[in-house]
Amino acid sequence: MNKMSVTEGSVLVGNKSVMNYVLAAVIQFNQGAKKVLIKARGRAISRAVDVAEIVRSRFLKGEVDVSSIKIGSETVGEGDKKRTISTIEILLEKKQ
Repeated sequence: MNKMSVTEGSVLVGNKSVMNYVLAAVIQFNQGAKKVLIKARGRAISRAVDVAEIVRSRFLKGEVDVSSIKIGSETVGEGDKKRTISTIEILLEKKQ
């Protein structure tokens, strides 16, 4: 996981409230998506985990499972400002 790519069926978690991202994921499932990828990096990782758990256990209870979780890191910045940031990708998949 070098660069996090934006794909259809993905939610990029940032600094907004958790419910904004939960709503985005639920809307994608309601529009027919079979899989939704929740991506975050740095301090937003805990927010991404919250989003996945709220979607799975409250809004789409029994309909969605976590099919995979990928963790990694990225190097950002240039020169002296280079640093490594942790990343996570949580794949939610609708049950058949």
